Amino acid sequence: MRESLRNKAIDICRQKIAKKGDTVGVSFYAFFKNKNDDPELLMEAAEWWIMTHKLDHFEKAKKIISLIENSH
Repeated sequence: MRESLRNKAIDICRQKIAKKGDTVGVSFYAFFKNKNDDPELLMEAAEWWIMTHKLDHFEKAKKIISLIENSH
């Protein structure tokens, strides 16, 4: 996953945790605007989420942060 997407995903997960608490769930769609203006980046996130890590549609934001930080 490219660095810009990694940073964005971590930032969004942290924002969600700050607003809704440690148990908040996220989908990779949370990392994008409602408009699909970068299909390549969306597919990169989807591949990382679905194919690489076999994650469910919604996962705990804390888990996503950990996976991203530990996959460097």
